[in-house]
Amino acid sequence: MDGITPTAAPGMAALDRLMERGAAFLGSRYAILGGAMSWVSERNLVAALSNAGAFGVIACGAMEPDRLAQEIAGTQALTRRPFGVNLITMHPRLDALVETCLEAKVGHIVFAGGIPPGSAIKRAKEGGAKVVCFAPALALAKKLVRSGADALVIEGSEAGGHIGPVSLNVLAQEILPAMAEQVPIFVAGGIGRGEAMLSYLEMGAAGAQLGTRFVCATECVAHPLFKRAFIRGAARDAVPTLQIDERFPVIPVRALTNAGTKRFMAHQAEMLAKFQAGELSKEAAQLEIEHFWAGALRRAVVDGDVENGSLMAGQSVGMVDREAPAAEIIAELIGQAAAALARRGA
Repeated sequence: MDGITPTAAPGMAALDRLMERGAAFLGSRYAILGGAMSWVSERNLVAALSNAGAFGVIACGAMEPDRLAQEIAGTQALTRRPFGVNLITMHPRLDALVETCLEAKVGHIVFAGGIPPGSAIKRAKEGGAKVVCFAPALALAKKLVRSGADALVIEGSEAGGHIGPVSLNVLAQEILPAMAEQVPIFVAGGIGRGEAMLSYLEMGAAGAQLGTRFVCATECVAHPLFKRAFIRGAARDAVPTLQIDERFPVIPVRALTNAGTKRFMAHQAEMLAKFQAGELSKEAAQLEIEHFWAGALRRAVVDGDVENGSLMAGQSVGMVDREAPAAEIIAELIGQAAAALARRGA
């Protein structure tokens, strides 16, 4: 039964019922979304997740429309199952990227990185796509649903990459009771085992989004040194970047500590000193701080520079202990959730 052990099999029917709404929304076997990770969530990993019964999501990131079209076509060549595309709302060519998705008949568009313009949501829905948005607070969740979002992702601060200030544990308690009946809500941030996924499903979540667990999928094209850093990493190693002066805000990014993260602190101090000495304007100093990490994720993921690049990872990295096929990881997660239900006699 989909690689599920005999011990877990009795719980599968109950788990299917809990996942039914989310799976139906995604068009997948399981209500598991792949987190969109730049340079990581490309055609190979996305197709592998969808082929394994989950729902892969392409990370568009800074891609231009032509490049995104190629990536979508490449993914479609590897899977006939549904997958989505994650678009960053701040991208200067957001409207063109939406059109690229619609022309390729992508069924789900995920808007991330800010509140999407109402026009982008409207166009995506008019073009036949389902719209998924990130909601870091209850008030914003309500606003996004009013604006036309078909589903929401609530992502806690345990996640990797750019994060908000609130943990998933708190967000789930705040948002699920109030919103879960209105639209499917997927939980994200720090989820590394099936039992945790199950707990949120029982609170009313339609499914879960996982990213960090899939970095070490065999099909993932990330550099071997990048994967090795994840396998060696512990939860306490995945920490947010810090700012040293409130006048120069730093958007927190959760990543594994390395030489680069330590140098970033020194870089901030250097820019602050230059500003205070009158050598740099406030705007110039802020720009220098923001540019420090430019290209850092690519250096780590693609080039394998794990000392100076950015090792964006969620706190669930401590549960990544080996490289394995995507189907095996999915089966393990589902098996853990089903086994927990079977032990209760569900």
